[in-house]
Amino acid sequence: MDKSTAFISTHPQLRGTEKEDLPWDVSFDSYKTFYYVAKYRSFTEAARALYVTQPTVTHAIQMLEKELDCILFQRSRKGVSLTPEAAMLYEHVKAACEHIFEAENALKAKKELLEGQIRIGAGETTLHFFLLPYLKQFKTLYPGVKIKVNNTSTPASLSALRAGHIDFAILVMRPDYKGAFLPRDRFSVTRLAGFQDIFIAGNDFSELSGHSVTPPELADYPLICMEPGTVTRQYLDDFFLPYHLTISPDIELATTDLITPMAVNNLGVGFVPRPFAESALKEGKVFEIELTESIPEREICVISRTDTPISLAGNAFLHLFSECPQKE
Repeated sequence: MDKSTAFISTHPQLRGTEKEDLPWDVSFDSYKTFYYVAKYRSFTEAARALYVTQPTVTHAIQMLEKELDCILFQRSRKGVSLTPEAAMLYEHVKAACEHIFEAENALKAKKELLEGQIRIGAGETTLHFFLLPYLKQFKTLYPGVKIKVNNTSTPASLSALRAGHIDFAILVMRPDYKGAFLPRDRFSVTRLAGFQDIFIAGNDFSELSGHSVTPPELADYPLICMEPGTVTRQYLDDFFLPYHLTISPDIELATTDLITPMAVNNLGVGFVPRPFAESALKEGKVFEIELTESIPEREICVISRTDTPISLAGNAFLHLFSECPQKE
C-alpha cells in the first residue's frame, strides 16, 4: 500500500477521493444507445432509431456493461427487460438525453430559421421609406422568426446597440457622424442607400418658387423642423452654420411625418427628407424650394458591433442587403 492510499484508509472522511471512485469515462453515444434500448425494450428498435445495425447496438451495450461493471439488460422470450440497476440508471439518462435532444431540436429550428428573434434599431425615415419592404420579404421567407423593432432616434438606437439591447441598427447617418461617434474597431458601418433633404412650402409662399433662394433669405421665413436633440435638426443647424445663422424655428416637432402636413397648411417652410414629401409634391400641395447652395446627401446605413456575433436570424436579414455596397 502506497503512502497516499494508507493515508486515505486511516482518514474515512477522505474516502471516495481515490482514483477508482472518479466518474466513469463513458461517452454520450454509449448512454444514447442505452437510452433507446431501454426506451423500446428492444435491441432491434434501438438499432432502427439510431440508424445502425443490431450487432453494433449489442456491442455498445456489452462495452457499457463492462465499463459500469454491471448487467443492464436481461433477455427472455418476452423480450428485453431492465435490471434494477438499469432501471435506476435509465431515469437519469432519460432526463439527460431528452434534455439534449430538446436542445438539438431547438438549435436545428434556429439554424433552419423556423424560430428565433432579431432586434433592430430603426429611425423614423428608415422604417417608413426603406426598411418596410425588407421586413415584409423576411417575414415571407421566415414566418417563424420574431422581429422586434426599436423605433427611436439615432442617438437612442446607437446607445441601445452599445448596450447590446439590439442586434444592429439601420439609421440615417451623415458621413462625418460615422467617424466621430462610431470607432471602426468596434462598429461596422455599411452604406445601404442615400437620400436627400429638401425645403418645401405651400402656395402662400409662392414668392420662393421659380428662382434660387440663398440660405440667409430662407432663414427669414418661419421654419418647420424637428426638435433639438435629433440628428435631422442638427443637420439643419449645421447647414446654416457657415452663414453664421442661428435659426429659431416657428414650429418644432418630435416626428418627421408631421412636417409635410404643416407645410401643406402654409404654417411655414418645412425641412424634411424628400421621401416624406413625395406624395404632396406630386399632388402640387407643396413645392420644393430651389437653393443656391446644395444640401449634402445623407446615408441610410446598417450598423453593427464587431465584438458581438450576430444571430443566424440576424445574418439572414442582413443578407437581404447583399446587393448593397461593401463595408466601409
